[in-house]
Amino acid sequence: MIKHIVFWKLKKEAQGNTAEKNAQLIKEKLEALSGKIDGLISIEVGINFLDSASNYDVALCSVLASSEALDFYQNHPLHQALLPFIRDVVEGRVAVDYEL
Repeated sequence: MIKHIVFWKLKKEAQGNTAEKNAQLIKEKLEALSGKIDGLISIEVGINFLDSASNYDVALCSVLASSEALDFYQNHPLHQALLPFIRDVVEGRVAVDYEL
């Protein structure tokens, strides 16, 4: 199994929304993928609540069946459809993928 973790720092405003609204939209859109992509075992999105310049705004923590499932997830049309929005509202991203 693979753990896929991503952190995003959001722009203060993008697409006519505040960072807080865009964080909620990212959460809703990503969590809506649950049960829709083969190999995606679990997906959870958290929104940071501490007001700290060093914190990221949104965290994704997902578990996938294998590295092939991670590749399938990343290239799946439902996931790909979210990327333009996420890329437009994000100013920074870090990620890690590791085997469980």
